[in-house]
Amino acid sequence: MSERFWAALARVGWTEVRWQGLPSWQRRAVKMGVVGLVAVVVLAPLYGFDAAAYLAFLTVAAIYVPDWGRFRFGRLVLPAAVLALCVAYPYYLGSMPKLPIFKAFPTMTTAFTMTIFVMMALGLNIVVGYAGLLDLGYVAFYAIGAYTVAWLASPQAERYNWSVNIGGVGVPPGLGGIHISIWLVLIGAACLAALAGVVIGLPTLRLRGDYLAIVTLGFGEIVGVVATNGDCLFPKLVGHCVNLTNGSQGINPIDPPGFGHWLHDHLGLPVDFLSASNSLNLFLWAGIALCLFVIYCSLRLRDSKLGRAWVAIREDETAAAAMGVPLMRTKTWAYAIGAFMGGIAGAFLKSEQGGAFNTDFAFSFSIFVLCMVILGGMGSIWGVILGGAFLAYLNIEGIANFGGWYNATFHQNKDFTAYSYGVYGLILVLVMLFRPAGLVPSARAKAEFELGVEDQPLMDARTT
Repeated sequence: MSERFWAALARVGWTEVRWQGLPSWQRRAVKMGVVGLVAVVVLAPLYGFDAAAYLAFLTVAAIYVPDWGRFRFGRLVLPAAVLALCVAYPYYLGSMPKLPIFKAFPTMTTAFTMTIFVMMALGLNIVVGYAGLLDLGYVAFYAIGAYTVAWLASPQAERYNWSVNIGGVGVPPGLGGIHISIWLVLIGAACLAALAGVVIGLPTLRLRGDYLAIVTLGFGEIVGVVATNGDCLFPKLVGHCVNLTNGSQGINPIDPPGFGHWLHDHLGLPVDFLSASNSLNLFLWAGIALCLFVIYCSLRLRDSKLGRAWVAIREDETAAAAMGVPLMRTKTWAYAIGAFMGGIAGAFLKSEQGGAFNTDFAFSFSIFVLCMVILGGMGSIWGVILGGAFLAYLNIEGIANFGGWYNATFHQNKDFTAYSYGVYGLILVLVMLFRPAGLVPSARAKAEFELGVEDQPLMDARTT
């Protein structure tokens, strides 16, 4: 496909060699120019562009085109600009132009949920992208985080006459159960999920390839069954039903995040997010802060000794073992750290939603998060962020908005949300055909696809 593309351009004097010879900022400027031309010539007559659309385009171009790497801290400009746009999102959302086909930018609730999915995708990226372990049961760690916050920040324990309040906010007077500050619960949920990752990993990580995938698939299915039937566990063992998940009724209400009255009076922090006038903003900013923590950990781990050991195992497990890499310990660390991040994401999402229900922990959830990693580029932090945010938007709003546009344009009445997984599959097929390394591949993966990984015999290397 690319050969035909360059052959067509060569007829007008643009060869691939000439294109690669251009400075990187000029190539980016050409790409932005093509996008702008298509928007003005094709999209503007159909949808109409106002001043906000042109301002948004110029803002993206000003961030993307210049060669910031020439400056001392230039490599930080793009991440800092994206972070600033995300933090300021509540203030300019109302002024954003209408999108073609998808109609609207993500709402505040959708933007918050996107941050949670990005966290989970980054956690799975450590297992799949860094260590090369195919995990089809990631929903287990998400569920553990969710039910941890459901037990430690809700009236669920009141049925056992337990009543504890350690920094809980938004708790009505006289309400029993366990109510611990969400910020402490996040740490507990993450540690419990990491412990579960170790327990699950120890008996399974001796397997490789398809066998490992099948076993992790089984754990994912077990979690869904336990979530559905967890309202009556161990009746013969303890003499009565242990209600762990409350079955199909779920556990609710879950306490909201917040900082309590003392910190509110002394530092001005919100008592609890739900009662604040800017509730949606607070949830988004908290989600961004947690994302930054996960991104920082991913970056540090990638460049650490442990990260290099993961890469060695991913490339050739036998060679890594021969070079002294402890396989089981290194793989278990990958599982535990990935589970840690999944536990944080699950706990905070359920705190915002106010309840944990068994329907949230289906096996398809693991596949959905795995699609985010594959779409963005396995092992690429920035690619996984992009893939996670894009698929999360499609899942919550994008496909429904596209369906509304399609029905209004072609006078149909189709429910496109029923074909969601077909849409995700089509996206993955297109990515594998045109961007096999992902939307934003890591440097290593990009080099492998462009240069190949074939070995050169030692004798040939000496004679060349």
